[in-house]
Amino acid sequence: MNKKWFYPLLIISTLLSAFSHFFTHNQPLQFGTACLSLLFWAALLGKATESVAHYSGERLGGLLNATFGNAAELIIAIFLVKEGLFDMVKASITGSVIGNLLLVLGLSVFFGGLKFKIQSFNSMLAGHNASLMMLSVIALFVPAVFMGGLAPADVNTVSLIIAGVLIIGYFLWLYFSLVTHREELGEAIDGLPDEEPGHEESPEWSKRISLLMLFVSTAFVALQSEWLVHSVEAVAHALGWSELFVGAFLIAIIGNAAEHSAAIFLAMKNRIGAAVEIAIGSSLQIALFVAPMLVFISFLFGNPMNIIFSNYEIAAIAVSAFIATSISRDGSTNWYEGVLLLIVYLILGTVFFVV
Repeated sequence: MNKKWFYPLLIISTLLSAFSHFFTHNQPLQFGTACLSLLFWAALLGKATESVAHYSGERLGGLLNATFGNAAELIIAIFLVKEGLFDMVKASITGSVIGNLLLVLGLSVFFGGLKFKIQSFNSMLAGHNASLMMLSVIALFVPAVFMGGLAPADVNTVSLIIAGVLIIGYFLWLYFSLVTHREELGEAIDGLPDEEPGHEESPEWSKRISLLMLFVSTAFVALQSEWLVHSVEAVAHALGWSELFVGAFLIAIIGNAAEHSAAIFLAMKNRIGAAVEIAIGSSLQIALFVAPMLVFISFLFGNPMNIIFSNYEIAAIAVSAFIATSISRDGSTNWYEGVLLLIVYLILGTVFFVV
């Protein structure tokens, strides 16, 4: 991150977004400036989470990066739920999952593989991640198959039960991975260093400044997300794009900007374990925690959202989980596996655009 141009552009983009939001009625302009500003704030959020991760350790750092990296998606989704745009919410959830599994992980594995022939990470953690990805597919597939003929009230009740079970399962996973099996899941593989010898970098900020920047950037991500949502539906209709494509790819790519930068840079430093933890961990967090939480949040708004996703969305998540599992389960990666992930992402993007 080049400080000479980054911070001036961050300030300018934020001021432009504020001006277009408060002083114009041009929704495409509001959408464009909010997207630009959100990209810069998401990048700062990624830098802040990476700095905090330095002080908290690799395993917890990856979780923190995934959590705060998902802040943009969660905040955007909450505002979409508030507006009743449930189709776009589910599309954005789908886009977040496949974006992390295919785009973020694919770019990380590709660029890391160009620099290092083979990169290895904890195979036990990879196996558990694969099982959790299958759980996320099951959690979306089963309601879509069995709940189609139920009354709306029954669908909402079952959605709440499934959402609650998934949230409990996610927190039990955190307890398992961070407490009872922390050493087994956090150990290095084959003695490989996390960094290139002699290239270990110290964070730019102190722990206190890192935490401050983390909360400030999260607040501005929330603000820009709210402004983005106010204009996204009108822009989608104006361009003739479906809510499925806008939610699954456009909003997801913008929201994933923090993970994009952090995971790729970590992979290029031969810290592929942390990069995989960010990409796959973020997808699991979206599927097993964020999506179920949005079901509960929608009930608080008095406008319930069920957990039934479309066949397109389920198929996209299932395909993404299948190839990500196939590539990561052996605990090693190379640049060509990154290419495979990116090809699948382009295939899904093309299909979603024309559907």
